[in-house]
Amino acid sequence: MAKEIFMPKLSSTMETGTILQWMKKEGDPVEMGEPVFEVMSDKINIEVEAYEEGVLLKKYYDVDDVVPVNTIVGYIGEEEEEVPETAPEEPAPEETSQEEELKEYANTVPATADANGQIRATPAARRVAKENGVLLSGMEGSGPKQRIHQQDVYDYVQAAGENPKATPLARKRAEEQNLDLNTVEGSGPGSKIYAKDLTGFGQKTTGAEPGRIPVKGIRKIVADRMAESASTVPHVTLYSEVDMTEAIRLRSQLQDKIVEETGYKLSYTEIMMKAVAEALKRHPYLNASLSADQQEILLHKEINVGLAVATEQGLVVPVVPRAGEKGLTALVQESKQLAENARNQRLQPEQMQGGTFTISNLGMYAVDGFSPIINQPEAAILGVGQMKETPAEENGNVVFRPKTTFSLSFDHRIVDGAPAAAFLSDVKQLIEAPYELLM
Repeated sequence: MAKEIFMPKLSSTMETGTILQWMKKEGDPVEMGEPVFEVMSDKINIEVEAYEEGVLLKKYYDVDDVVPVNTIVGYIGEEEEEVPETAPEEPAPEETSQEEELKEYANTVPATADANGQIRATPAARRVAKENGVLLSGMEGSGPKQRIHQQDVYDYVQAAGENPKATPLARKRAEEQNLDLNTVEGSGPGSKIYAKDLTGFGQKTTGAEPGRIPVKGIRKIVADRMAESASTVPHVTLYSEVDMTEAIRLRSQLQDKIVEETGYKLSYTEIMMKAVAEALKRHPYLNASLSADQQEILLHKEINVGLAVATEQGLVVPVVPRAGEKGLTALVQESKQLAENARNQRLQPEQMQGGTFTISNLGMYAVDGFSPIINQPEAAILGVGQMKETPAEENGNVVFRPKTTFSLSFDHRIVDGAPAAAFLSDVKQLIEAPYELLM
């Protein structure tokens, strides 16, 4: 009997998913555990695996289609088995068997273990590994939580006698573009080449060529959310010039110890995050949001700080949970790992949920200040501009100080100007006297 393929509900807030690609064509054989299609939700790409063996009998939606959760997107069954010609109009019940399996899959502990530790892998991947006499412990998984798929095993076996390593999608795109993968530098483990590494490869680096670029995927999600926030939220932006002298000194004194403990360098972003978290404790209305019916202001107990990260696919905002409870060492560790996962498209849905305040740092660019758009449903967002030497008065003399501009955009439905200004003033004070952060 034919079995339905559902658009999975991967989080409590997910309402729709965008189909990014189908790994199978109608009529193709499908093994249990094989990825059938790739879906985007909350800017995260997830491969949806088959929970049945058979043939892909029908797919009802095309690439870039936005599909409600629990909707039947296709069928797997025996060859020539009859299935409906058109997709059912109503989504499946809220709790489908596939959704339950996906929840278990998302929270599962590894099914097997070897001398090297816990391994996550699909049934098909385990079978192929056994057939080829290779250990799963030596592989990098491309699935959520680094779960190993069947194709990862094929890639591993192939790479044993062939370089460079590349994902199936990267190889497909390279073939379509007539590119030699030996000339491409991969960003993955062991220099493995991902499809994103081919973006813009072989094209001019200056000057845009005439053409049309579809607004889809992450670009469409960012566009929709920014347009909604800008058009529905009454934004007000406050600016403050911040002296970074003491923050520079603090960073210099702590750098070696933090590198020793975490393997990552302390950046000004983590110092700003710590200052913001401390200031939010004093100003709860900045750590708030409106209820869905806009009848209540929800003051959040936890301080979860999102960091806007630019990737080749678009803007994403991973979240450091309970930032107000953590020291600089923990903030460095978590924020750096989240940023790496974001750029490598390995963020999990839960790593982008629950944010209560966002920081957008453009200090690495020649930008003095800007008006950031609020990341709904949060009450505010802090923008950070470049640091530069600025003249200042000291004891009647002109001196130069390293300063940057902070810009706080806030939702005037939740916060008035005076408390927002008080919050920004406290952030400025904590950055200019950062040793208070260590108390």
